[in-house]
Amino acid sequence: MNQKELKELVEFLIEKDITEFELERGDVKVRIKRGTPEATHSERIIAVSAPHPVQGASAAAPASGLPPETPAPPAAPAPPPPEELHMVKSPIVGTYYESPSPGSPPFVKPGDSVEVGQVLCIVEAMKLMNEIEADVAGEIVKSLLKNGQPIEYNQELFAIRPKK
Repeated sequence: MNQKELKELVEFLIEKDITEFELERGDVKVRIKRGTPEATHSERIIAVSAPHPVQGASAAAPASGLPPETPAPPAAPAPPPPEELHMVKSPIVGTYYESPSPGSPPFVKPGDSVEVGQVLCIVEAMKLMNEIEADVAGEIVKSLLKNGQPIEYNQELFAIRPKK
């Protein structure tokens, strides 16, 4: 598939308002995904709790001869702020591999310490094996993918707790 054919394909997909398309022709695979930024963001749900009792309930208590309502015990201490984790993202589209070859141990696993430049995984793209290296020193908190999974450009691969 040459550049002209690819351009015509993209224009056709835009014209027909197709958001996802995949084509496989021999050794060539083309996958196109498009959409608006608003469509890719998930909804946010915000829960709000009422800090004061309902007005009618507290006003009725003194009239019945009962002592006024005692304040609720103080709430548990606020949870610590969320931890700042560094996310390692894929620089290319391809297939994720956690180890250098089938049957060998993974490059890294959660709990491992890593240094800048240490290989974390391989992303295969167009039959080329691309080593993805750590861009920050720290501890691997979570691997976000399964071995052999197809990945997108800028998709998060690992969460690393940076060294302080």
